[in-house]
Amino acid sequence: MAKEHLRHWTVGDCRVTRIVEVNNHKDPLAVLLKDGTPEMMLKYDWLRPHFATDDGDMLISFQCFIVKTPTELIMVDTCIGNDRQREYDIFTNMQGSFLEDLEAAGYKREDVTTVLCSHLHFDHVGWNTMLQDGKWVPTFPNARYLFGQKEWDLWQEKRRRGDPHMEHLTDSIEPIIDAGLAQFIGTEFQVCDEISLFPTPGHTPGHVSALLTSKGQEAVITGDLMHHPIQMALPEHVGNFDMDPDQGAKTRVAFLKRFEDRKAFIIASHFCDPSAGWIVKDDENWRFEIEE
Repeated sequence: MAKEHLRHWTVGDCRVTRIVEVNNHKDPLAVLLKDGTPEMMLKYDWLRPHFATDDGDMLISFQCFIVKTPTELIMVDTCIGNDRQREYDIFTNMQGSFLEDLEAAGYKREDVTTVLCSHLHFDHVGWNTMLQDGKWVPTFPNARYLFGQKEWDLWQEKRRRGDPHMEHLTDSIEPIIDAGLAQFIGTEFQVCDEISLFPTPGHTPGHVSALLTSKGQEAVITGDLMHHPIQMALPEHVGNFDMDPDQGAKTRVAFLKRFEDRKAFIIASHFCDPSAGWIVKDDENWRFEIEE
């Protein structure tokens, strides 16, 4: 992904930078929402052209964020990563420009002080590590990596049950633990003066979102509590990606009520460019008002 896909936002004394790994991936809405249809997508004109095609297909991106605070340089999630074996061909043996994009944004990987993962799905932990001389090593060797204890327990249990597709634990999580860089935390955690984590369960039991507060301004990096803006219009519709669909719906509704009417700048982990904006109440639930 070329550096022109970098985007920056300022929140008080903090700077947030987006790095995109997979851009504008197209899928039918039924991939995300149970019984989703093109007609359902096309009902909401505000979704086009950024988030939906003219044929009613869904557009999403896979991306992560760097937050520069006055005292820390923080990676929020780390995308998919190069050289991996994954369940889906599109994510297997990727050879993207993540590290080059990081440098284009003005940062060195050695300067990152904290890596926080909203949850432990493969597309949020990949660049925790990099392949070096045939071995997976920490990409950010001077950082503490914040992993949710509830998340880690969940994935260990899934592996004990013999669930498939646990490769990301081997190449993206365990090398961090072996290097002594992992810190296991609860779903409420103060990362630094400006960033705190709060629970947003449903997609996974231990899923968290990051609240950024500085100089009276607030922003939220969502993680996967929602994957597409149509979930603001249809927050209670069953999400196929949620481990607990009922809880996922409750979490989305509570989140939308908490931050509606521009109470916080929303930076969404899978929303295509421009990726950020505000939650606005309308006649039918909510909509996303973008930041151009």
